[in-house]
Amino acid sequence: QVQLVESGGGLVQPGGSLRLSCTSSKFNLGYYAIGWFRQSPGKEREGVSCISSIMSSDGSPYYKDSVKGRFTISRDNAKNTVYLQMNSLKPEDTAIYYCLTDLDSPCELLLHPTIYGGMDNWGKGTLVTVSS
Repeated sequence: QVQLVESGGGLVQPGGSLRLSCTSSKFNLGYYAIGWFRQSPGKEREGVSCISSIMSSDGSPYYKDSVKGRFTISRDNAKNTVYLQMNSLKPEDTAIYYCLTDLDSPCELLLHPTIYGGMDNWGKGTLVTVSS
């Protein structure tokens, strides 16, 4: 299993932007689907977005409906980093954000609760607070 490292969270006003980063010192993230998840206080963890492996024939990223048009997931393979650009942030986006891979599942499986719900290699996450 691999534990990824998240960064880039912070306090931002509604309508503002943040860019989260996800990296690993041990694995080439380009070969794996990488998902971003979030958990708000008192709520279940949920999948937000996912980017497929560079080896996948399906390069289309996945987004939760509530973030479509506002969030963009991308890779910088030279930096071995996956980003989540978050624009037009809303108070309901407040959560701890995590990135995750199981080195095996494509996005359509990685984002399924029965898959990520059973995983125990979560990192520390990065806190995003959207508030005025």
